[in-house]
Amino acid sequence: MPSSRFFYGWLVVAAAFAVTFVGFGCAYAFSAFMESLQRDFGASRGSVSLVFAFAGFLYFALGIVSGPLADRWGARLLAILGMVLVGLGLILASFARTITEVYAAYSLGIGVGVGAAYVPAVGAVQRWFVRRRGFASGLAVSGIGVGTLVMPPLAALLIGTFGWRQAYLVLGIMALIIGVGMALFIVDNPKDRGLSPDGEAAPGSGVGPVQGFAVADAVRTPQFLGLYAACLICAFGVFVPFVHLVPYALDHGIDASSAVLLIGAIGVGSTAGRFFLGGLADRMGRQSFLLATFIAMAATLAIWAVATSFWPLALFALLFGAAYGGWVAILPAVVMDHFGGRNVSSLIGILYTSVAFGTLIGPSAAGFIFDINHSYLLPILASVAANVIAAFVAWSVSKRG
Repeated sequence: MPSSRFFYGWLVVAAAFAVTFVGFGCAYAFSAFMESLQRDFGASRGSVSLVFAFAGFLYFALGIVSGPLADRWGARLLAILGMVLVGLGLILASFARTITEVYAAYSLGIGVGVGAAYVPAVGAVQRWFVRRRGFASGLAVSGIGVGTLVMPPLAALLIGTFGWRQAYLVLGIMALIIGVGMALFIVDNPKDRGLSPDGEAAPGSGVGPVQGFAVADAVRTPQFLGLYAACLICAFGVFVPFVHLVPYALDHGIDASSAVLLIGAIGVGSTAGRFFLGGLADRMGRQSFLLATFIAMAATLAIWAVATSFWPLALFALLFGAAYGGWVAILPAVVMDHFGGRNVSSLIGILYTSVAFGTLIGPSAAGFIFDINHSYLLPILASVAANVIAAFVAWSVSKRG
């Protein structure tokens, strides 16, 4: 099959973009619901934070299952299943009568749904590109940034107009239509279309085996162990702003509509980071770029520690979003660089279990610390320290590699 002007790999990127937009956009819209859930269920900030923490733990931890399943059964099936679960979880959350039912519907629906779809969709993209892998990976996961920009303000608008239950219902229907519809376009391997990566015509029959490490060999390498440790430590602090930036702003007298815009600002920065920094990483070296993202996240979180008004917080949100977006964009490409495409989805899934533990502990611990001393300073400083340590670990790995 000859190479055509349009390379199907970009449609795979678009499908992965839609999956991440729906899944993570709905997840990061949670901050808009916190005040309503606290009020209606009489719950503490720490207990409400656990709703997001459980979901985040699940959607990163389940990559260890969905990755191997995608390598065996195909990413399209897993992505479709995941988007169905996200939609159903949101719809069921709209009928919750207790905070426990919100855990069951939202945490399980978002957690298992995104866990099923995210790693397979992003893993599929890696096989379609070599020269522009960082850029393509960045575009695919920029759906997270755009979702973070669009979904929280949309959720706040829906809550203000119809109430939080109807807001969940609308988001659930959107997830089913957009997420499932776009997941249908995912194709695992360019050889299935008679192509090689980057759009070249496949030589010969194109049926040669995909090269790369066996999973058991890869996870024992210093490169994988160091990458896992760096991401684990980093994740304790990275997801604290997604849950607590809006409550922090409200505590400092910023009005609700402006506070929600701060999450959108993270989305703006994150989108820019994924679009533009992935290409930069291809030029400067993806391992070096990964180290830079840890340093940048630490530096920007330090801004949050001293910001108490809207514009300094908006600056923090934009810069943090860019650093975070670059980190998420480059991780799958770094895995592919080190270990090849043979088991890339499985290895990305295993790596993301490190992020799962940080997501579970970081935001919920920040909420419970706030309940005790009514201040976010300690969680923010701990988040800065976590990223400094992660940068040191990543530097150590780069010296060995």
